[in-house]
Amino acid sequence: MANEALMANAIRALAMDAVQQANSGHPGAPMGMADMAVALWGDHLRYNPANPHWFDRDRFVLSNGHASMLLYAVLHLTGYDLPIGELKNFRQLHSKTAGHPEIDVTPGVETTTGPLGQGITNAVGFALAEKLLAAEFNRKSHDIVDHHTYAFLGDGCMMEGISHEACALAGAWHLNKLIALYDDNGISIDGQVKPWYIDNVAERFHAYGWHVIGPIDGNDAKAVSKAIAKAKQSTDKPTLINCKTVIGKGSPNRAGTAKAHGEALGAEEIKLTRDAIDWHYAPFEIPADVYADWDHKAEGAKTEAAWNDKFAAYAAAFPELAAEFTRRMKGELPKNFHQVAFDTVVAAHTKGETVASRKASQLALEAFTAALPEMLGGSADLTGSNLTNTKSTPALRFDAKTGAVVMNVPPVEAGKQGAEDEAAPAAPAEAPHGTIGRHINYGVREFGMAAIMNGVALHGGYIPYGGTFLTFSDYSRNAIRMAALMKRRVIHVFTHDSIGLGEDGPTHQSIEHAASLRLIPNLDVWRPGDTAETAVAWAVALQNQSRPTALLLSRQNIAYAPKTDLGDISRGAYVLSEPETVGLKSKKTAAVIIATGSEVPLALAAQKLLAEKKIAVRVVSMPSTTTFDRQDIAYKKAVLPKKIPRIAVEMGCTGGWWKYGCAAVVGIDTYGESAPAPALFKHFGFTAENVAATVEAALRD
Repeated sequence: MANEALMANAIRALAMDAVQQANSGHPGAPMGMADMAVALWGDHLRYNPANPHWFDRDRFVLSNGHASMLLYAVLHLTGYDLPIGELKNFRQLHSKTAGHPEIDVTPGVETTTGPLGQGITNAVGFALAEKLLAAEFNRKSHDIVDHHTYAFLGDGCMMEGISHEACALAGAWHLNKLIALYDDNGISIDGQVKPWYIDNVAERFHAYGWHVIGPIDGNDAKAVSKAIAKAKQSTDKPTLINCKTVIGKGSPNRAGTAKAHGEALGAEEIKLTRDAIDWHYAPFEIPADVYADWDHKAEGAKTEAAWNDKFAAYAAAFPELAAEFTRRMKGELPKNFHQVAFDTVVAAHTKGETVASRKASQLALEAFTAALPEMLGGSADLTGSNLTNTKSTPALRFDAKTGAVVMNVPPVEAGKQGAEDEAAPAAPAEAPHGTIGRHINYGVREFGMAAIMNGVALHGGYIPYGGTFLTFSDYSRNAIRMAALMKRRVIHVFTHDSIGLGEDGPTHQSIEHAASLRLIPNLDVWRPGDTAETAVAWAVALQNQSRPTALLLSRQNIAYAPKTDLGDISRGAYVLSEPETVGLKSKKTAAVIIATGSEVPLALAAQKLLAEKKIAVRVVSMPSTTTFDRQDIAYKKAVLPKKIPRIAVEMGCTGGWWKYGCAAVVGIDTYGESAPAPALFKHFGFTAENVAATVEAALRD
């Protein structure tokens, strides 16, 4: 590198100038981490500014996303399509330089960060995806998947509980190509962190199974570069580099203080800082020689071209593997997917089984995981309850001695692999390949699981899905929101979706969760009522390339609802049963009962009771309100005709149903009770008799 000090000071100047112009932002962390950025981007990171999506690039995650101006400065300086005008427009409407980095907004940003702790957790997902793809696709002398994941993180990320969940898993998974650089400046918004943060970080990460380097001087680019080089030599563990830095480095009166964290330095302090760091240029002015030192366009093009040649040789030697790799990295489903989906739904309809929808999910998964090798499942220590495992998804395991992915694990032996006392397998003659385990034991780490899945989806090559109880979606919620914000295909399997789980009681019984998940923009929520609806829900979720999905599934069995047509299920709601179905051919429809999930059979039973009184009722199954809400007006009117009273039935909060113009809702707006499910249904009014009586009352009113 030509002039490390000038390169770092360019970051400092751009950060303080942009924050000052916006009168909003965080100058201190970018100024403190500037030398770390010089070391990483100048000496180690493999990337091509002209092609931010080149596959085998190294991934960088700014977990402490409030330091966004560090990333924007580096992206601009190295040659990404981020002109200086965008930096001048920092934090302004429709700019490419939002307050926190956003994927698909700023070229070179790998994930949206800001909620602390989630960035480092995404990085674990990136590193996991890299390791698994390498195990699947690399061949001897053909390492087409071979890149590192780097993350910057600060005290806030360290304090958030999710970092404990994710970093423990990174150690258990031996993610040796994950390198985290800890900005250890000892300052947070409230001041010096010592009164409330006394963790021994080195011992903590040693306990997780990480290498730990440092503490080193994080304001010495050469020392940081040397540490990164050492970290890259790891073959069996992730690495944490503890970089001692000074927040607001260069500012005479703000450096090392909380005042540098989250507010502009002010015109006078910026002038003093320019003098202190010997930076005598106007705001947003970068001298040509500094641009030249940072410019990575030529080197990046060369690095990518070398990989393209490597991939061409791989494609010549293994054309089928190369085609499969390309398909999966594009996020495209196999050509036979629609046939697989059709056959799966028709089979479910033909069999008409009475099973819990969690079991219906597993039946659908058997077909989909067999056809889609990119499906990567898991559960937060509830596999036997969530039923997320299949014959095609043996448990993912890593050799305890070498850290290598254990290949070709028979499903029946999946639980026996990777024990600490197992002897290391003989070294393979070539790079390992074959079948990886595709079901992850995340342990009791719902939030970590959700954010790791986000990282896997962001990396590409896999469609992640993971299970837990619906009531524990509260733990995962912010990561679910981030997947929706980032428009990524992540599938959450939430079982035990109501008071129907019974004796475990109100701590485990979901009441408000379906309604609250439906409020998250761009999240599809499905609560299917039988095997066919569940198969359709899975098919739609797998095709949702730009939105995550939550599947809400029952513990209790649900009788199959006879259907005359399967085509409209994918539209989120459809007419399941007309009055003539129960013998009222000539009667005009007097009411519509809308039901979801396990309450669909209840609605059908109520329809029969009302028919005995010559009251004609249509039953609409609405497995996905979010999908139905996106349909055209004509379809909505056809399903829910105007001027006909509507009564909704769902074991959950009633609030979300009034938007459909309901005259009444049979729901539950209190917490549940601990008792057998049949007793709870009767206690809370989820009986055919009560639903019928509610319809009659609505018609009288």
